[in-house]
Amino acid sequence: MNRIGRVAASLLIAVTIGLAMSAPAALAARGRKVDCTKVMTELKAGKKPKDVAKDLKISRSSVYRCRRRARIEARKTARKSSGKKAGSAKN
Repeated sequence: MNRIGRVAASLLIAVTIGLAMSAPAALAARGRKVDCTKVMTELKAGKKPKDVAKDLKISRSSVYRCRRRARIEARKTARKSSGKKAGSAKN
């Protein structure tokens, strides 16, 4: 009986630690959405990511995330436009 109690306590502790470790990731955003258009406007105006984060009251990682997403979208747009030009040259 004592052994079953130890196993149950160990499982309970493991579950508690697992839940505690996953909580900060969910609380990091604080329910706020980041407006990447504002972020990109500020960056294009010449501000540093640290200053943009401070002004918009967001984390620097959010600024970098918006910048990365904008770069990815720009690449996709460039590929689509170059693909259309290549396709029209074939006709």
